[in-house]
Amino acid sequence: MEKTKFFTTVIILISIILAGVSFFYVFDRIELNNAQKLLKAQQTNEKALALTKLFVEKVLQGESEVGFEDRLKLENAVRDLNDQQIFDQWQKVVKSQSAEETQQAVGDFLNLLLNKISY
Repeated sequence: MEKTKFFTTVIILISIILAGVSFFYVFDRIELNNAQKLLKAQQTNEKALALTKLFVEKVLQGESEVGFEDRLKLENAVRDLNDQQIFDQWQKVVKSQSAEETQQAVGDFLNLLLNKISY
């Protein structure tokens, strides 16, 4: 009878300890997942801002036609974001034929970039 009571107490204590450890494990996993999401959002923000700055400097404020090196930097920055919407809009900018079409595509591109930035 004493042994049964002792083992029951030990099993109950072990169960309580395991429940506590499980709770903290789940809580830590949730916290880690949230931290990873925040880090990814921060990285996306930095890349989107860098691309926006590069675009403004090289395209909008440029005093001459955009050179090969600058186009390559812009293309790589677009691809580095790894966002299909931004890539598709970038293709519209690159492939636009008329001044009006280019102006509309550039406006849409910059608007999309700014909307991708989370607060």
